[in-house]
Amino acid sequence: MLQTWRWFGPDDPVTLEHARQAGATGIVTALHHMNTGGVWPVEEIEKRRRQVEAAGLEWSVVESIGVGEEIKTRTGNFREKIENYKQSIRNVAGAGIKVVCYNFMVITDWSRTNLMYRLPTGGYALRYDSIDFAAYDLFVLQRKGAAASYTPERVKLAETRFKAMSQDEIVELERVLIDWLPARDFAYDRNSFKKMLEIYQEIGVEDLRANLISFLQEITPVAEEVGVRLGIHPDDPSFPIFGLPRVMSNAEDVRAMFAGVPQEACGLTLCTGSFGSNPKNDLVAMAKEFAPRIHFVHLRNTKHEADGSFYEADHLDGDTNLIGVAAAIMKEEDRRAATGRSDAQIPMRPDHGHLLGDDVGKKMNPGYSFVGRLKGLAELRGVMRTVDAFRSGQIS
Repeated sequence: MLQTWRWFGPDDPVTLEHARQAGATGIVTALHHMNTGGVWPVEEIEKRRRQVEAAGLEWSVVESIGVGEEIKTRTGNFREKIENYKQSIRNVAGAGIKVVCYNFMVITDWSRTNLMYRLPTGGYALRYDSIDFAAYDLFVLQRKGAAASYTPERVKLAETRFKAMSQDEIVELERVLIDWLPARDFAYDRNSFKKMLEIYQEIGVEDLRANLISFLQEITPVAEEVGVRLGIHPDDPSFPIFGLPRVMSNAEDVRAMFAGVPQEACGLTLCTGSFGSNPKNDLVAMAKEFAPRIHFVHLRNTKHEADGSFYEADHLDGDTNLIGVAAAIMKEEDRRAATGRSDAQIPMRPDHGHLLGDDVGKKMNPGYSFVGRLKGLAELRGVMRTVDAFRSGQIS
């Protein structure tokens, strides 16, 4: 696999030099400052490409050209935004970037309740606490109809948790859930978030799926024409939150998308952390089944708890068999090479990482500190080299 590194641009506290020191050769980035639905200008794409190449690296993957809520709901100026999206695909292809990652999560992107979960090692991880989430949804946000999303027992636990929270804890929980994300140039407050939720009250899962497939049926031919491969990122977490529809949470969702858009250019970003947030998903089986249309891989791990909570574990120490996933992806690379596919080497990045060492206390994008991802990439590189050694007969 091609070893890549997420970089949020010139303002990222983790620099391109750090990425190179970690051993990455490819960079995953986007024009985050221009991601509101307009066309990405060629000159801005070239400027970013030159920055990456000046550091001795290659811009390997675009993550992401944002898909606005207008496209997801097919309202407002969605037609203009789709045309802009097509042109942005053409423009990044013109700069030699052939993989575009995107997501179709409505309103929120990835969601956690705690960005500084203390680990026994003394490091920090990202965590989703199901009781904290329910407490916010039911008693802070007071979402209409929220109680129907939870069992009576969960409502009682959430109420007890809410009553024990200080005002500062409530403010921080709300900040983490609705008004912060890396690479997003806007934030919600409680009122604007609730207004967005109202829009989706009339849009069910099948409606959103139809909107996704309609969108892909328009942009996939453009991607095919210019040699770009599209990789949809799964929902994170891969189960419903805030009563919102989810259409990329499990293998059935992937199959439905592939059935609606059969072209090879329409593919998957296999994020083991996002799909792995739902313990029902078998990531090794998904890697094998969808291998021919996996265009990008995010490797990280999760550790589940009985109440539906989870935290991001060490890359090789969670509930997902990342060694099995890596072996399946590398087998697919061999198959592609044997058939002459130009995309035989699949880009991978160590997704998220614990906050460790002297990164603690520094300004970092949560999940994207240097030392934690350096550790993750080193571990994954060891896995890949071991898999190679077994396949070549160097060890048995």
